[in-house]
Amino acid sequence: MDVNDPHLNDPAPNDTALNDTVLRPREVVPTAARGRKKPWFAYGVLALALVAGGVFVAKFLTNALDYYCNVDEVGVKDGCDVGRSIRIQGVVEKGSVAETGSVTNFVVTFNGVSMPVNLSSDPTGLFQECIPVVVTGRVVENTDGSRVFEGEEVLVKHDENYDKENEARVDKANAEADACSART
Repeated sequence: MDVNDPHLNDPAPNDTALNDTVLRPREVVPTAARGRKKPWFAYGVLALALVAGGVFVAKFLTNALDYYCNVDEVGVKDGCDVGRSIRIQGVVEKGSVAETGSVTNFVVTFNGVSMPVNLSSDPTGLFQECIPVVVTGRVVENTDGSRVFEGEEVLVKHDENYDKENEARVDKANAEADACSART
């Protein structure tokens, strides 16, 4: 067999399969995956949405909490800030309860510090002078620098969980209420 024979690579006349076979290398065709850019814009929007959602949830949760504060802690203790929704505890001063239209005005005192309260709802039937109360609302600072508590709800009796967790506060408030009642 001669390697240089020009007829050696000729297909057989009856062999059609060999006639259709092409033995040259295929061309490389670029695929769609090559050169595809990453969707950085979509990643950025997703990251921004997650950060905004986290800030929103954190802000909502911190504003949703009502801190219990004694009257003397307003503006002093962390969480008992002016303008924030809080609950203040104090004793209703003797002779301070007055009604102006649908607003009940009174003064609460705790540990020698007093704060006027404007209550926009009707106090419960147990509400009276010289008793410890918890008022829900927010402290508002007037233009002259004085502060008033804009109350939404007054709680006359603490629940048993508050009494257990804050026994010293309750005892102090009861002592102040007894002293208020003893005054004439």
